[in-house]
Amino acid sequence: MNAIDSYILTLILLVPLAGALLIALLPDRGKLSAWIALLTVLASFGLTLHLPAHFLAGQPGFQFEVTQPWISNPAINYHVGIDGLSLWLVVLTGLLAPVGVLASWNVIQTRSKVFYALFLVQQTAMFGVFVALDLMLYYGFWELSLVPMAILIAMYGRKEGPKAATKFFLFTFIPSAPLLVAILWLYAKTGTFNFTELQSAIAGGALPAGALFWVALAFLFAFAVKVPIFPLHGWLADAFSEAPVALAMVIAGKLGLYSMLRFHVALFPEQVKCVAPVLIALTVIGILYGACLALVQRDFWRLIAFGTVGHFSLTTLGIYGLTLTGRTGAVYQTLNQGVMEGALFVLLGVIYSRYESSQIAAFGGVAAKLPRTAVFFVITSLAMVGLPMLNGFVGEFLILSSTFIGVSQGWATAATVSVILGAAYTLWLVQRVFYGPESALATEKPAADLRWNEWIVLAPLALLMLMMGLAPGLWLPTIESSMKLAPIQQTSSSQRILLPPLAVTFHDSKEAAR
Repeated sequence: MNAIDSYILTLILLVPLAGALLIALLPDRGKLSAWIALLTVLASFGLTLHLPAHFLAGQPGFQFEVTQPWISNPAINYHVGIDGLSLWLVVLTGLLAPVGVLASWNVIQTRSKVFYALFLVQQTAMFGVFVALDLMLYYGFWELSLVPMAILIAMYGRKEGPKAATKFFLFTFIPSAPLLVAILWLYAKTGTFNFTELQSAIAGGALPAGALFWVALAFLFAFAVKVPIFPLHGWLADAFSEAPVALAMVIAGKLGLYSMLRFHVALFPEQVKCVAPVLIALTVIGILYGACLALVQRDFWRLIAFGTVGHFSLTTLGIYGLTLTGRTGAVYQTLNQGVMEGALFVLLGVIYSRYESSQIAAFGGVAAKLPRTAVFFVITSLAMVGLPMLNGFVGEFLILSSTFIGVSQGWATAATVSVILGAAYTLWLVQRVFYGPESALATEKPAADLRWNEWIVLAPLALLMLMMGLAPGLWLPTIESSMKLAPIQQTSSSQRILLPPLAVTFHDSKEAAR
C-alpha cells in the first residue's frame, strides 16, 4: 500500500476546508480570495486523481478506508472509504471545483471573500457525502451541503435570490428530519452507524421487515427530493434561475443519485423491490413531464431546470430497474451529466453576463458575435441529446436497453420518447439563440467572445465529452465491478407489477445471467 493511501481521503476533505479558513482570515482585496480558492481546488483535484491511479478494480469492500473513534456514546466513528460507485464521483467533484472558480472569476465582483469561502465549504461537504461510511458522519455532511448553497443563492440571486434560497432550503431540509429519525432507529436496534454492519444486519433479517419498510421510505424521500424526481421538483426551477453558475452545476442530481444507490438500494434491497414499480412509473412520467415543460419555457435557466428533471429521472430509472447494466449506466450517466451540465452552465453564464438577459426570445444571430461560444454550445448540446461518439449516448443507451430487456418494453418505449423531446428543446434553444435573424440585442450590445478563464474551462470539458463517448471502457469496468459486488438483488421473473396501461414485468435480465 502506498504511504499516502491511509490518509488521502482525509486530505481531500481537509484541503478545501483549510482554503476556506485561509480566505476567511485574509482581507478581501482584489482577486486574492479567487486566487486562493483556485489554488485550493486545483490541489484538491490533484489529490482526487490519486484515487483512480491506485484503485484496485474488482477488489471486494472499500478502499483507502479509515476508521477512527470519534464519539463514544452514541458510537459515531470517523469512517471513510470509497469503491467503484463513489470513486469517479469524488473525481468529478474535484474536477468541477476549478470549473466553478474560473466561471466565477469575472462574475463575482462583491463579497468575493464570502463567496469563495462558502464555495470551498460546499466542496468539503460534497466530498464527505461520497466518502462517509458512518451514517451519522454522512448525515452531517449531507446537512452541511445545504447551508453554503442556500446562503449563496440568497446573496447572489439574479432577481429573487432570498425567495429561491428559502424554497430550496425548506424543500431539501424538511425531508432530512425523517431521515435522521430513521438513522437513529437503526442505531437503536443495532447499536451501530457503520454502513457495512447495518447492511449485514438488515440482510440477515435481524430487524423487523414492517418497520424497515418505513425506514427505507424515509431514506428514499430525502434522496428523491434532492435529485429531484417528479413530483418533488418544485424548488429546482427557481434555484437554477437564481444560483450562481458555480453552484448551479452541482445543485441537483449527484448527491441524491449516489445516496439512492448507496444508502437506499444497497441497504434495503427487499424494501426497494416493493417500491421499484412506483418509482419506475414516476421516473417515466418525470422524463416526459420535464421534457414537455422544457419545450414551452421562454427563459433558458428554467428550460435547463426542467430538462434536468427529465435527465435525472432517466438516471433514476436505471437505478430502480434493478439490473446490473441499468445501475452501471445510471452511475455513468451521473458522471456524464456532471461534465455536460458543467459546460452548459458556464456557457449560459457567458451569454447572461454579456447580454444581461435570459429570455430566449430576445436572442438571435449570436453566433456571428460569439463564434467560439457557439461552437462549444453546439458540442455540449449534441452531447446532451445523446449523439453517438459523445458521452451522453453511452449512459442513455445502457439505461434504455437494460429497461427494454430487463424491465418492460412499454416503459422503455415511453422513456425513449424523451430522447426525441430532449433533442427538440435543446436544438431549438441552439437555433433560437445562436442562429436565425440577428436580434436587436445582439446588434446593439457588442460583446466579447470567450475570455481566457472560460477557454481553460470549456476546452477540457469538451475533450472529456468526446473521450467518455469514444472510450467508456476507461470508466465502466470500475463502476461495473462495484455494481457486481454490491448486494443488490435482481428481481425475479415471477414478480409482476400492475401499472396499467403499461404493465411492468420484472425478470432476470441478460446481464444478470452473465
